[in-house]
Amino acid sequence: MVTLLLDSTRLEVVLSGTERLLAFRKGNVTIERAAIAKVQLTDDAWTWLRGVPSPGTHVRGVVAMGTWKSAGGTDFVVIRRHRAGVVIDLEEHAEFDRIVLTTRHGLALVEALRLDVADEAADVAEIAAEARAARKPRRPRAAPVPAPGV
Repeated sequence: MVTLLLDSTRLEVVLSGTERLLAFRKGNVTIERAAIAKVQLTDDAWTWLRGVPSPGTHVRGVVAMGTWKSAGGTDFVVIRRHRAGVVIDLEEHAEFDRIVLTTRHGLALVEALRLDVADEAADVAEIAAEARAARKPRRPRAAPVPAPGV
């Protein structure tokens, strides 16, 4: 599973050695926050796969990693099995029009992108957890008052 690091200016998709090998990529994918147009959560990232691997690895239903090219644009995908994921639409990014990832931290990514974060990169799951902990706890609802004469 990829690691998502976020700071005040960029999102970095950190790939493991195996993911780099399967994606035919030497480094991580870096995205300026200003280039992120939309983030969508999905139950099955396979439905968002479009085009053909160029270069990339595709074993139907098991793994899809690398660059996918289609008439609709160029995508970077890291999809494993049929897991929940996130689709990040980009504007004016040098390499990709869209990023499709399977990750259990999709909701944390959405929450973290809404926050002002520090200048140094941190894992999106940690950023979202800290933000939740910093929120004031909700006051419990008062018990309903019975009507007089009941």
